[in-house]
Amino acid sequence: MSDEQNQYEQERRVKRDKLREIGVDPYGQRTEGLTSLAEIRAMFKPEMGHEGGPVVKAAGRIILKRDMGKLSFITLRDASGDLQVGLNKQKLSELGWQVRDLLDLGDQIVVEGPLGQTNKGEISIWATSVSMASKALLSPPAKWEGLSDVELRYRQRYVDLWANPEVMTMAKQRIAIVQEVRDFLRGRGFVEVETPMMQTLHGGANARPFTTKMNALDLNLFMRIAPELYLKRLLVGGMPKIFELNRNFRNEGMSPKHNPEFTMLEAYEAYGSWETMAELVESMICTVAMNVLGTLRISHRGTEGTEGRTINLEGDLSKPAGQRWPRRRMADLVEERTGWKFDKQPIPSDLLQKLRDQNHGKDLKHQDNPAEQLTELYEKLVEPTLVDPCYVTHVPSVVIPLARPCKDDRYFADVYELAINGAEISPGYTELNDPDVQAAQFQQQVGDKEEQQKVDEDFLNALKFGMPPAGGMGLGIDRLIMMLTGAESIRDVILFPLMRPVENG
Repeated sequence: MSDEQNQYEQERRVKRDKLREIGVDPYGQRTEGLTSLAEIRAMFKPEMGHEGGPVVKAAGRIILKRDMGKLSFITLRDASGDLQVGLNKQKLSELGWQVRDLLDLGDQIVVEGPLGQTNKGEISIWATSVSMASKALLSPPAKWEGLSDVELRYRQRYVDLWANPEVMTMAKQRIAIVQEVRDFLRGRGFVEVETPMMQTLHGGANARPFTTKMNALDLNLFMRIAPELYLKRLLVGGMPKIFELNRNFRNEGMSPKHNPEFTMLEAYEAYGSWETMAELVESMICTVAMNVLGTLRISHRGTEGTEGRTINLEGDLSKPAGQRWPRRRMADLVEERTGWKFDKQPIPSDLLQKLRDQNHGKDLKHQDNPAEQLTELYEKLVEPTLVDPCYVTHVPSVVIPLARPCKDDRYFADVYELAINGAEISPGYTELNDPDVQAAQFQQQVGDKEEQQKVDEDFLNALKFGMPPAGGMGLGIDRLIMMLTGAESIRDVILFPLMRPVENG
């Protein structure tokens, strides 16, 4: 803390002590009968005049204070918005006026009085009483322009939420979107379940886990990277339509689209397929967009150096709802972008070198497996260009060991990867339920004997009891919210994103 900041804090501490001296608790008490500032503003009618409206009681944080002798105007802010409060010495008690003299920006107060307007037409509460709710010892951002330091905004979200109203709006939109997702699935007959977040084996996805230890059992555990294998156990157990919306943890890099702790939805339907999941996801996203945003055309402003764009969720209106988003084979998309006609053989070396030499292809790895080459070319060269929704199908089976192979060509998996706004937002599978094929897929995935201990034998045992044919899908909630709200960084849609600790000194 700088000397200047320390000085301001000391001055506020003095005011706090003076409040106590005059018998006022600077940290308030239980208060009933409060009305949000937005609701109060909506009560106002022009015929109320100067102060002829109903008596209201409100609480909020002071974001602006103007003193003019025996009259002060304060702008309060709560989670619903802002509203002006007029403090007139003639209307307040002597104690109330003393409190007025000890108020600072950032303080939280409770006011009560009639609703009306100023001579200039500003809707206001004309306070007849004012009391403290919480004395702020630290000064708010300078000039109340909000926190401008992006790094500081993420670290001090508790300030960011009330200093930048658009951040509060984003937080409310996230809450509404998550609720709409749950309501949609329940309306389709799905039930919400909870599965372990600490697991003896990590499975369900290819990612590096976080490790922990349970001292009581001297047991090494993993924070889950995906709930898939436990949810499929519930299909075996006889639950036909289930979903889980909760946290996953992956000990990997951070970027504008990745946070080590993130929110994921997974849903499974017995006797479904990737196609039933595609319809489910399309219908759900469109329903959520309409209910929360009121539109299927989502505007993104773009970041510095990039143009804004509009995401069109409507799709082909000539088709039935839930089937309007295009479905394209991965190999066809890669061929259109690179000229490589996929024939299950490695990409010609001259073409690969040409792609490396291009700006967008310079970081291509030296993969030998044609399936991995196809997947990498898609992820790096094609996926970032898919702005409007697109279901990418016929992904090589080798990279998706938990999905059922396509009937017409077992080289590919019976899956979709839904790309929107240049990123994968949802994978969906026709689930593999043959225990012997699943065991072989796991064996191919883990390779040598040292890695075989990572195979979930209990899951394979569950499959031997019989899992019905099923469709399953995952949906990245954070990425969904980014897409729907126009956020360009995942940290904007997570209230407390992971940050590197600040080094003291």
